[in-house]
Amino acid sequence: MNLPTTGRRILISGASRGLGRAVGQAFAANGDRIAVHYGSREDDARATLDSLAGTGHVLVGGDLSDPAGAVAVADAAAEGLGGIDVLVNNAAVNVRHPLAETSYEEWAALWQQHVSVNLLATANLSHLAARRMIDAGTGGRIVNIGSRGAFRGEPDHPAYGATKAAVHALGQSLAVSLAPYGIGVASVAPGFFETERVAGRLSGAEGDAIRAQSPFGRVASAEEVAAAVLWLASPMAEWSSGSVLDFNGASHLRT
Repeated sequence: MNLPTTGRRILISGASRGLGRAVGQAFAANGDRIAVHYGSREDDARATLDSLAGTGHVLVGGDLSDPAGAVAVADAAAEGLGGIDVLVNNAAVNVRHPLAETSYEEWAALWQQHVSVNLLATANLSHLAARRMIDAGTGGRIVNIGSRGAFRGEPDHPAYGATKAAVHALGQSLAVSLAPYGIGVASVAPGFFETERVAGRLSGAEGDAIRAQSPFGRVASAEEVAAAVLWLASPMAEWSSGSVLDFNGASHLRT
């Protein structure tokens, strides 16, 4: 099954700003049509929509932590675009909760939130998109946004690190099961990259320490990560299916 190189129909979860916006801009510049998903930041999502090159893009709101909400998002995206060729699972929560400083009640609630959004929403959207690809017989791509933290640990954000590790494992399982249908599944595991959400952390001494994690002495841009996502979704990347692409500027090396 030959995936087209342009004119594809792309659903990006969590695309209201940051990496999701950069990913949408990269695909749109490639000539693809985008379903920009948002959870609560409609104004930001509209700004993303307005920033996309080309035409035919759509805005899709919905709560992915609810399985019924995931159905509504996938249905709206498929209806607005006429189908789904590529799914980018980008939506995530990442709330600080070090064990020694977090009450049990808050701990349990935050773990539930991270699992619902970071893992279960990814699994549910993957099912909904892949079933459409299978039924259409066209093949497709699923790209998951994982994290370096899945490998090196996240002491202040343990649920984030654990759910991202699960996302990597999910992607590898789906890569095996979906390959006979021409659907490639891969994950990208970024290190620290610059977005408006973390701009404050990159100033002052903390920013210097973060940049020093990489021997390049800097962090990635969202556009660099988006370029990796664009490649993983491309026809030439089929043989990368099942992979987890480390994208951290040699700040963490797996053995």
